[in-house]
Amino acid sequence: MQQPMPHQLMGYDRAITMFSPDGRLLQVEYAKKTVRQGSTAIGLACKDGIVLITDKRIVDGLVVPEAVEKVWEIDEHIAATASGILSDARVLIERAQLKAQQHRVTYDSAIDTLSVVKDICNLKQICTQSGGLRPFGVSILVAGIDEKPKLFETDPTGIFFQYKATVIGEGETEIEEILKKEYREDITVDEAIKLGLKALSKVLDKEFNYDRVDGAYIKMDDKKFRKLTRSEIERFSDERKGKKK
Repeated sequence: MQQPMPHQLMGYDRAITMFSPDGRLLQVEYAKKTVRQGSTAIGLACKDGIVLITDKRIVDGLVVPEAVEKVWEIDEHIAATASGILSDARVLIERAQLKAQQHRVTYDSAIDTLSVVKDICNLKQICTQSGGLRPFGVSILVAGIDEKPKLFETDPTGIFFQYKATVIGEGETEIEEILKKEYREDITVDEAIKLGLKALSKVLDKEFNYDRVDGAYIKMDDKKFRKLTRSEIERFSDERKGKKK
């Protein structure tokens, strides 16, 4: 008996608007695979703020590490990082930054984190049902301080979920296990930074170095976006190792 042809060979992955017989949009699933192959990004909601830790994946020794940006400020109280095709992320982040500034000009107040997330996801969703387009090959973690810390993950389908702690990109399975074991709802920003660095170093192993790490945090008391400096990353890493001794 002749075996049925794989869906890909039958052309179901040639157009974003075409469902396969088993109800899948194959181009969207390919976009999700792109995200899983991207560099690691970790987000943690803390009792006193939010933290983002990410791998810049610098593979060329001639690249200036400080010039590689993997964590972005959307507004002074909202930060974002991404995994996947970072050029796609840049377009979405710039759109979010513009929306945040328009909100301040129009309403003289800061935009809430969920509104930013929904706007990003609305554009992502449009690109899953319009001919001639391709899905955004990127997942974005959006973290902000409203009345309390909030962390959202968006994926290429345009769906989003709120998390206490999450990870996207390579090493997702291993880091998720670490977060499930060691994350606490009463974790502080400092403790979360150390946990993020610990998880990232375990996945990268011998390839881990300070130049590859990018990170940011926002605290509840002032709601101000702050990037982690090289000296802070080194200090938190040393403190984490010191606790192990």
